[in-house]
Amino acid sequence: MKAVEVNFDGLVGPTHNYSGLAPGNLASVRNRDQISNPRAAALQGLAKMKRLHDLELTQGVLPPQPRPEPELLRRLGFAGSDSQVLSRAAVEAPWLLSAACSASSMWTANAATVSPAADTADGRVHFTPANLVSQLHRSMESAMTGEILRRVFHNEQFFCVHNALPASSALGDEGGANHNRLCTGYSDPGVALFVYGRSRQQSGPHRFPARQTLEASEAVARQHGLNPARVIYAQQQPDAIDAGVFHNDVIAVANRNLLFCHEGAFVDQTQVIGRLSHALDGKLNLIQVSEQEVALQAAVQSYLFNSQLLTLSGGHTLLLVPLECRENEQVWHYLQTLLKARRGIDAVEVIDLRQSMRNGGGPACLRLRVVLESEALEACHQGVLFSDQLYAQLIDWVERHYRDRLVPSELADPALLDESRAALDELTRILQLDSLYPFQH
Repeated sequence: MKAVEVNFDGLVGPTHNYSGLAPGNLASVRNRDQISNPRAAALQGLAKMKRLHDLELTQGVLPPQPRPEPELLRRLGFAGSDSQVLSRAAVEAPWLLSAACSASSMWTANAATVSPAADTADGRVHFTPANLVSQLHRSMESAMTGEILRRVFHNEQFFCVHNALPASSALGDEGGANHNRLCTGYSDPGVALFVYGRSRQQSGPHRFPARQTLEASEAVARQHGLNPARVIYAQQQPDAIDAGVFHNDVIAVANRNLLFCHEGAFVDQTQVIGRLSHALDGKLNLIQVSEQEVALQAAVQSYLFNSQLLTLSGGHTLLLVPLECRENEQVWHYLQTLLKARRGIDAVEVIDLRQSMRNGGGPACLRLRVVLESEALEACHQGVLFSDQLYAQLIDWVERHYRDRLVPSELADPALLDESRAALDELTRILQLDSLYPFQH
């Protein structure tokens, strides 16, 4: 049965701001306390979805999580009404207020790890929501992520949505941002490449935390019933993490049998590549970028490898890169050279995601890849599948509900909570996901 890869992008939430909450994410820290534009951020994300839709790719959209989240602050000892809780936190623990207001669920590459039906023991698509325990502002997402996935992928004949792994640092799981699937065709059995930063036996980086553990990756593979012979675990290069590669998708991206990565992506990289090639019966197409061609620092600054590799009709491959790639002289020169070499990437297209990029999220961060056979695609919730009509509705919705400026000092504004809830309440009707959020009950 024919399968397609669907990109489910996260809608940017109304509280998109620059609080610099993520150590190791250089862009997030660098832009801390700057003025954000939630409206522009959401419109930029929608423009990317529309572009993929216009390219005749199947595109979906996932709703943001409810923020601000006063319940997190109540669990941490702040009492009173919603507005009182937000105000107290702003005075006594501003970083906790920032965590309770983070719009980080927009980066749905971290929402879950996904295994297609062709790879799993029971022939269903399996999802494991990421526990994201390394960061407070992200760890609070996992329960709501599970609820959203169960609402969208509700038919248990085709889908299995697991609970997140236990919330332990020994089982730190960051979802699809540290997982790649390689295959000859989307319908064919694939090879799962899990990338981790640390394990019980192996040390990690020294400067920044390693967020993904080997033990978490192994647990997800077991949950999904993957064939051990078609699973490869690779340790991310600690020096890369210390250079700002907080997730593997900042230094490597794969699509079908093509792996596009920096030479400093993995520990024992030659061995990792050899195992991948063997598992793919020698059909691996490797584009490995040397430090001389693109310095690791330039790769992190431009998010070259956080681009989307897309297979278009006719089998052509498009690399969708952020605007920052064109602005980096070394990266842009490399991309022009790559196109001339005809090594498997047929076209490069630039897209403006400046608002997301300033918080450390490029094109690949904004989407969760889900390979679906035709019957499974029909069985998922149709209200979240992208169309010209839905695009028009969402543009109108954003323009009516979102602010065009926001600084962290404004997160305690009671009006922001009211505005956000009104926006999300209407969004659930647009996406036909009524009563999705706890505040609606």
